[in-house]
Amino acid sequence: MATAAIFSSLRRRRSPSLEVFLAPVDFTDVGLVQTLVSLSTELVSSFSGKSLFFQRKNSRSLIRKIEIFVVLLEYLRDSGAGSALSSPTFACFKELYLLLYRSKILLDYCVRSSKLWLLLQNHSISGHFHDLNQEISTLLDVFPLDDVELSEDVREQIDLMQTQSRRTRLLIDKDEEALRVRLFSFLDEFENGRIPGLAELRLFFVEGLGIKDAKSCITEIEFLEEQIVSHEGDIEPTTSVLNGFVAIARYCRFLLYGFGENEVELQIGNQKKRRKGLIAQEIAETFITIPKDFFCPISLDLMRDPVIISTGQTYDRSSISRWMDEGHCTCPKTGQILMNTRLVPNRALRNLIVQWCTAHGIPYDPPENTDSSVEAFAATMPSKAAIEANRATATLLIHQLANGSQGAKTVAARGIRLLAKTGRENRAFIAEAGAIPYLCELLSSTNSVAQENSVTAILNLSIYEKNKSRIMDEKGCLGSIVEVLRFGLTTEARENAAAALFSLSAVHDYKKRIADEEGAVEALAGLLRKGTPRGKKDAVTALFNLSTHTENCVRMIEAGAIAALVGALGKEGVAEEAAGALALIVRQPIGAKAVGGEEMAVAGLIGMMRCGTPRGKENAVAALLELCRSGGTDATEKVLKAPALAGLLQSLLFTGTKRARRKAASLARVFQRCGNYPLQFGGLGAGYAFAGNSAANRDPSFVSEVSVPVSISVSVL
Repeated sequence: MATAAIFSSLRRRRSPSLEVFLAPVDFTDVGLVQTLVSLSTELVSSFSGKSLFFQRKNSRSLIRKIEIFVVLLEYLRDSGAGSALSSPTFACFKELYLLLYRSKILLDYCVRSSKLWLLLQNHSISGHFHDLNQEISTLLDVFPLDDVELSEDVREQIDLMQTQSRRTRLLIDKDEEALRVRLFSFLDEFENGRIPGLAELRLFFVEGLGIKDAKSCITEIEFLEEQIVSHEGDIEPTTSVLNGFVAIARYCRFLLYGFGENEVELQIGNQKKRRKGLIAQEIAETFITIPKDFFCPISLDLMRDPVIISTGQTYDRSSISRWMDEGHCTCPKTGQILMNTRLVPNRALRNLIVQWCTAHGIPYDPPENTDSSVEAFAATMPSKAAIEANRATATLLIHQLANGSQGAKTVAARGIRLLAKTGRENRAFIAEAGAIPYLCELLSSTNSVAQENSVTAILNLSIYEKNKSRIMDEKGCLGSIVEVLRFGLTTEARENAAAALFSLSAVHDYKKRIADEEGAVEALAGLLRKGTPRGKKDAVTALFNLSTHTENCVRMIEAGAIAALVGALGKEGVAEEAAGALALIVRQPIGAKAVGGEEMAVAGLIGMMRCGTPRGKENAVAALLELCRSGGTDATEKVLKAPALAGLLQSLLFTGTKRARRKAASLARVFQRCGNYPLQFGGLGAGYAFAGNSAANRDPSFVSEVSVPVSISVSVL
């Protein structure tokens, strides 16, 4: 039963802010009384005129009690009786200060919270009001009235309040409780596969809650989402239940309030607002470094289905299967002959990958044949109610994308964008329902909001593995994404187009197609040179992905990507990926020639060896080694003349990563063989033990030697 979750903790409390506990310890008697007068008067003036939608009875009862305290305090101040308070009276007034401050926080919370949230927290908030009433009653019971000279009318009001406080019981408004129960019944209906009708939803949201327009409904949705994020799972109702209510509210937002063209401006304003809220957090987590053991040594992508081959090495099933299908009979990483072609699932590693992705909020789409036990580690599964409500919402949105006005299509595209932010289920049924062709049409829109929302929606959809083929197979879609990358009407549209290309290029077979698309590589190179920090990150990760396909080398040279990657070596946040891409490109003689021809290439790689991150140093020394191997004597000469290289190599041999030490030792051996430089590297002999045999040191698949913390630039936006 969906309603069971809310009853698990009706009176859960959260610690109040530190200010609540700061009683005025340095006041004189008169100062304390005056402070209490000011605080209580402010409370009455601020909240007595406000008509709260929920908790009206509780709030009015509390304010009436505060009004009586105002009478008492003003009498003491004006009569001068507050100038000589007894110790018990002074202590009671300090306690009153805390009660008034807590009352202010509670009333303010009721004013600022959304209606849906107040309804969901009806029992808990009513409990807080009851607690305050109980504490007021206790305070009045111990208050030394005989120590204070009061007029008869003031004394009567205090006595009456004391009597009433003793009789106070927990008050849960029947009408509000009926609405809360009705809200949970909607959740149950969606869970049981029945979508409530338009009339009953309108009666509840418009008439019952007073949510009259789309703007108010969006505010309700955003408030619920912010509670989910800010409470970090420690929340009642549970996160899965709240997600169900968010999905229902989003469905009602479109069903009840439509897709009016006048809402396009609303969407622009909300986009800017959300980027400072939930989206800002997602962008902050966009560039997470994935543990290198989670990468497939062949594709350098996060492994979805890791398997172990006969040599004991682990690869992603799709990558090693393609390697074997191409006729290879050796291990890509070690070069050993394969004893058999059996692929053994590495379930332990797969579980670790899923748990890590879950902990960092990274979408992870396991293949169809994964075990149910693995699926259990995935992010908290959405409730059936949320899935059904989102499915119904997607149907409304896609209908508008197909048949609505230009303004309605813009609103619908943003709805798809937000709906595709989370959950493989959402991404799957949005694409299955036919959203991609209509989103592709909007990519060429002259409306900047429509274009930005459509390209971001495609980016979010592309995270789901099956949707990559749907996007690539849609006629003209790839070309339209590239057009947005080149000529997009907003910076964010261009950046998200680059991120979409990175996401799509995770499939090996699509890397060549993307690189061959006219203007794609040129635009990525341009974004890497002149984009925002996030745009540069999107561009460099896309270029790195493309560089892992050997047939793209010539295209990247022609498009000016080499110069852009070299220029990125000194830029924080993109240097590692740039060095990794260059290390792959210089494996081919034509690539080595192009990189060697860049004046700042060697200097940039040397600089990274000096000041880069451990992985950056690893990629830099790997690039220099391959440049010497493939670039001929001219390239080797240029590397040999680099200042301070000997010391940097020696440092790497003792402090670098395992791969960095191996590459540094191999590069030292190259220099040792060059008769003109025997003295410069005389002190490196101790490091050769890391190198082993030089022939074995050069792995059959160099991809496994490039360590790049590929960033999840495809974070949902």
